[in-house]
Amino acid sequence: MRDETNTPSRDAHGQSRRSFLTTSAALAGGAALFGVAGTARTAKAIPTKPTVAMGKISPPKAGQPINMAVIGPGGMGTGHCHAFTTFAQDGRANVRIVAVADVNDLHAQRAQKVIEDKQGTGTCDTTRDYHEILKRDDVHAVLVASPEHWHAQHAIDALVAGKDVYCEKPMTLRLDEAMDLRKVVLDHPDRIFQVGTQKMILPKYVNAREAIKEGKIGTPLWSQTSYCRNTPDGEWNYYGIDERWSPGKNLDWDAWCGALGPREWDPKVYIRWRRYRDFSTGIIGDLLVHEMTPMIHALDQGWPVHVQANGSHMIDLDMENHDQVFLNVKFEDGHTMLVAGATNNEVGLETMIRGDRANMYLGSRDCTIRPERAYVDEVDAETIRSEDIGNDQDQLRLNWLECIRSREPAVSNIDLASKVMVAVDLATRSIWDGHGYTFDPETMKAKRV
Repeated sequence: MRDETNTPSRDAHGQSRRSFLTTSAALAGGAALFGVAGTARTAKAIPTKPTVAMGKISPPKAGQPINMAVIGPGGMGTGHCHAFTTFAQDGRANVRIVAVADVNDLHAQRAQKVIEDKQGTGTCDTTRDYHEILKRDDVHAVLVASPEHWHAQHAIDALVAGKDVYCEKPMTLRLDEAMDLRKVVLDHPDRIFQVGTQKMILPKYVNAREAIKEGKIGTPLWSQTSYCRNTPDGEWNYYGIDERWSPGKNLDWDAWCGALGPREWDPKVYIRWRRYRDFSTGIIGDLLVHEMTPMIHALDQGWPVHVQANGSHMIDLDMENHDQVFLNVKFEDGHTMLVAGATNNEVGLETMIRGDRANMYLGSRDCTIRPERAYVDEVDAETIRSEDIGNDQDQLRLNWLECIRSREPAVSNIDLASKVMVAVDLATRSIWDGHGYTFDPETMKAKRV
C-alpha cells in the first residue's frame, strides 16, 4: 500500500521561502517535486517495518496498576507524565509510569523527576534506547510523544512487542507510514490503539453524528472548520533552546534524525521541528487535525477522495512551513470540507455543517440546528445540549486507560486517523507543488491530478 512516487520530498533548509515558491510554480507544469523521475529531488522514504520481536499482549490483571512507558518525554510528553501521575494521585486511574525513553538525557531526567516526585524515588527508569522499554514484560502500554517522523516506527514496534499504544497526533508524518501503521494495527486486533486528537471525546460531535444520521439537517452538503491563532514571535519558537544540550555527550542527534539524517546539529530544528517541512506538516498536522478529526467522525462521509490546498508565508518568513493554509477536502459521498489554519491571525471560520434542510453549528459546547428558510415549517430549530466533560485531553487519556482494562476499542481509532492522514498528506503535497491529489479507497493509493 506504499505510494513511493507521490511521497513529499525534502527541501534544503537554507533555501529562501519565496525563491522556493517561485521555483515550484515554474516546475508545476512539468515534473512534480515528489521524487518523480526526471527531477533532481528524490523522496527519502522513512522505513517503518518492525524492528522488534513479536511479543504477546499481557493486559493488567484486576487490581493491578497499568504500567506504562513514555517514548519522547519532551514538551507534550512531559505534559502527559504530569497528567497520568496526577490521575494516580487523585484516584482517577490505577496507573504508573515505570520508564521513559529519550535520546536527550536532560529530557529523560526532567520527566523522571516529574514522575518520581509523585510516585516515589526509584519508580521510573530512563533509557536512550526505546527498544529496552519494549523488551520489558512489566510494561503494558506505551505512549508515543516523539517528533512526527518517529511516530510510525515507535508505534509499530510497540504494537508488535505486545503493548497497547497511545500515539500523539498527527498519527504519522506521511501517508505511506500511516498505511504501514494501519496494517499493523489491523493485523493485531487484540491491541488497544488510540491517537491523541482529544476533541474526538467531546459529546457535541457524538450528538452531531447521531443527528446527521437521523436526517435532521438533510443531506450534509459541505462543512467548514479552522484552527487559527496569532503568534507574533513565530509559532513554536516558544520551545526554548537549552545551552546544556551537547550532541555526543548528553544527546544522540543522529538517533533523533533517524532516517532523515545525517545532518549537522541544529538546535532550532531539534526543538522547533514543527517549523521545518522535513520533520512536520506544520499547521496541518499539528493544529488542523484537532478540528478535522471530530468533524470527519461526525459526518461519516467515507474517505477523502480529492484534496486541493494552498499556503502562504505572510508574516513568519523564517518558518519553512507555511503560516497560513487553506484546504478543500472532498469525500466519497460528495461532501466537501473547507479548512483554514493560521499562526498570524486568531479569527477562524465558524465551525458548522451545511445541509439542504438545515445547518448545524458546533462552535460552542452544544450542537445547534437551524432550518434553512425553505424548510422552516418542516424542520424544528433545536439545541442539543452536550455534557461539560472538563479537560477533553484528560478524558481521552482516561478513555485509553479504560479501554486497556475493558479491551474495548478506543474512540480515536485507526480508521478515523487513517482518513485524517489522507487529508493531511495530500494537502501537504498540494501546497508544495500546486497540484490537486486524489485518493482511491479501493487501492489505498494517492495520485496527482
